[in-house]
Amino acid sequence: IPFFTQGSHQACCSIKELGVFNRAHEVKVDPDKPLEGVRLAALQARKTLLVPTPRLRTGLFNKIVPPSGATKEILRICATSQGIKEYSVPVGLDGKARVDLVVVGSVAVSEKGWRIGKGEGYADMEYAMMVSMGAVQEDTPVVTIVHDCQVVDIAEELLDDHDLTVDYILTPTRTIKTNCKRPKPQGIIWHKARPLSYEMLGKIPILKSLRHREKQTGKDVTLLDEHSDLASANTPAALNEKAMAENTRPQAAMGSAQIGHYVESDSLSPRLEGSGMITTVYVGNIPPSVRVSELKCALREFHATPLRLNWQGAQHRAFLDYKDKATAESAVSSLKGLSLGGNTLRVELAKNQRNKGQV
Repeated sequence: IPFFTQGSHQACCSIKELGVFNRAHEVKVDPDKPLEGVRLAALQARKTLLVPTPRLRTGLFNKIVPPSGATKEILRICATSQGIKEYSVPVGLDGKARVDLVVVGSVAVSEKGWRIGKGEGYADMEYAMMVSMGAVQEDTPVVTIVHDCQVVDIAEELLDDHDLTVDYILTPTRTIKTNCKRPKPQGIIWHKARPLSYEMLGKIPILKSLRHREKQTGKDVTLLDEHSDLASANTPAALNEKAMAENTRPQAAMGSAQIGHYVESDSLSPRLEGSGMITTVYVGNIPPSVRVSELKCALREFHATPLRLNWQGAQHRAFLDYKDKATAESAVSSLKGLSLGGNTLRVELAKNQRNKGQV
C-alpha cells in the first residue's frame, strides 16, 4: 500500500470531519503506514481501535489498549506498528467486536467505490470474516485513505463477488462519498477468495477454525484448489483409489462412542504396538459441552485422523496416537488454533513424547 509523505497527514485528519467517524465507538483500521494518522485519531478520540494481525498469522485482530493516563506521545507510539505489538491484546472469532467503521488501505480506487488492493485478498477476507463473526453489518461504512493520484477509473468487470468496495475516499484535497450500491461481501466465498488453499489454511489457524465452524452449519466450504481437482478426482482410477483407501483406513479409530473415559483403537499390528514408533498428541482445553463426535469430525476435516483416540472428557482432554513422530507433528501443525465450543484447543506432543528419539 503506497505511503505518501505529501498530504498524508491532511488526508488522515480529514476523517475527523466525517459524521460516520464521530458517531463510531469501535473502529477497525488496517496496519498500513498511510493509515497511521487515522489510528492516532481514533485513539485520541478514545474510540476502541482494532487492527488486523499481519497476514492473519496469529489471529484476526489486535485491540489497542493504551496504558492508563497515556500521553499524546504514547498514543502516537500506539498508532505505529511497534505500538501495535506492545500495547494490544488479541481478539479472536469469539470476540464480541461490534465494528462501527472500517478503514482500509488501497493501491487504487475509483470515485464509484471500486477498490484495488495489493492483489492478495487479505482486506476482502478480513471483512468477510468480520461478517461471519457478526462484527459488521450491511450498513457499516468503509473508508479508504489515498493520494489524489490513486483515484482512477476502474472497470467494474475487474471486480468479483468477494471484493470489498468503499463508501468514502479521503485524499489530501478531497472527501469523496461514493454512494456505492454494489453489495459488500456477505461472508467468505471459499471457492472464489484468491488466497484460499489448503496451504493457506495451514498458515492461518483462525481461518481454519472458521472454515470448520461454517462446515458444521452446512455451508459449502469447498476451496478453489479442491474445485480444480474435481475432474481428476472423479476419474475411474481415482475412484478406485478412493475405494481402496476407504476399505483399508482404520475404522474403529473414528467409530461411534459415548462421552466418558475410554479408548478407541484399530487392530494395530503387534509389531507397531511394541516398536516404540507410536507418538501421542495431547489435546487440552476441551469445553465440557463438546462431544467426542465433534472432535472426531474436526480430526477428519483437518486430515489428522489418529490410529487411536483416548477421550477423557471429564478432564477436558484427549490423547491421539499416531504411527510415528513425523505424522504426530504434522497433526499438531494442522490442528494448531482449532476452536471448539468457544475454546481454542491446546494441541502439542504429549510430554513423554517430545524428546523421544533425540540424543
